[in-house]
Amino acid sequence: MSLLKDKFAKYDAPQQFMAKGVYPYFREIDSHQDTEVWMDGKKVLMFGSNAYMGLTYDQRIIDAAKAATDKYGTGCAGSRFLNGTLDIHVELEKELAAFVGKDEALCFSTGFTVNEGVIPTLVGRGDYIICDDRDHASIVDGRRLSFATQLKYKHNDMEDLEKELQKCDPNAVKLIVVDGVFSMEGDLANLPEIVRLKKKYNASIYVDEAHGIGVFGKQGRGVCDHFGVTDDVDLIMGTFSKSLASIGGFVAGDKEVINWVRHNARSYIFQASSTPAATAAAREALHIIQNEPERIQRLWELTHYALKAFREAGFEIGDTESPIIPLYVRDTDKTFLVTKMAFDEGIFINPVIPPACAPQDTLVRVALMATHTKEQIDYAVEKLAKCFRQLGIIA
Repeated sequence: MSLLKDKFAKYDAPQQFMAKGVYPYFREIDSHQDTEVWMDGKKVLMFGSNAYMGLTYDQRIIDAAKAATDKYGTGCAGSRFLNGTLDIHVELEKELAAFVGKDEALCFSTGFTVNEGVIPTLVGRGDYIICDDRDHASIVDGRRLSFATQLKYKHNDMEDLEKELQKCDPNAVKLIVVDGVFSMEGDLANLPEIVRLKKKYNASIYVDEAHGIGVFGKQGRGVCDHFGVTDDVDLIMGTFSKSLASIGGFVAGDKEVINWVRHNARSYIFQASSTPAATAAAREALHIIQNEPERIQRLWELTHYALKAFREAGFEIGDTESPIIPLYVRDTDKTFLVTKMAFDEGIFINPVIPPACAPQDTLVRVALMATHTKEQIDYAVEKLAKCFRQLGIIA
């Protein structure tokens, strides 16, 4: 056996859960993503999707993707830096910059590689990067690639953030990087207070709006718009794989900063550019979100309805203020088991265990779409409560 194979031969945690019949990952879906999907030959309610606007099977977006493929082909065969820039890439960037209220924007092939590439491009030796300890994995990886001094503060603890800022050289670049909406817990960053501290300590702010775009703010412009702090946030990042019904991501900011990123971010200049279909799909979704405000209104009507229902049923859902509803289990084995029990009842939910959360905070994550119905939510609350009670998680 090779040393590499020998190193991993004893890793059998997935197999142990498979043997118990509760392995919850890589479950195959053989239909389009909607509020109902086909799995294992049966229909189940989808409460595990990040398609908050419910647009992944919108015919207008499908048609836009098809038309772009017909015109440009299936791929660009190169990076944006060289032969991979299409006119639709540039048009989408201009529209995204205007949408989030910034000078310019850059589109990347995935949201993950935005954070992975932009963060280490912005800060280096002699600089500081300060992160919330529950920031997304892509922020963590981007931070690790930077030569800047790495600092973390306790989740949404503004006193702790100030203590970290006080450690910094006042004349050095200090970049605060934070999720606008925290993807597992559903709560919001305290952006007004972060902005206050930014001004006090001459720092800069980078907000990941992956779960805010399409959900918060005017026309779905995000949490920065929701709090009225767009002008005080230096960079806004977003993804296409949630509300924009595609794959890809972007970063937007001042033209001077974007000019630097455009010519130095390794995951931009060395990565193949986004496909024509993905680019056209995201652009059409952006148009729909702006022109159909009733989608956002519907999502929030359902969100308030579901939050009330889950709380009244006795679930522990923490401080969520979004369509992301964590149902805390606080036990890994039970988290996997309740995921399986929910599926048997016809409900798809996602388990969340370390490293996506702290060991004591394991949960199952319910996510809402604008296309869900109250009847579907009622059914989910009823069946999930039944499963949680059977396992003694709630009374």
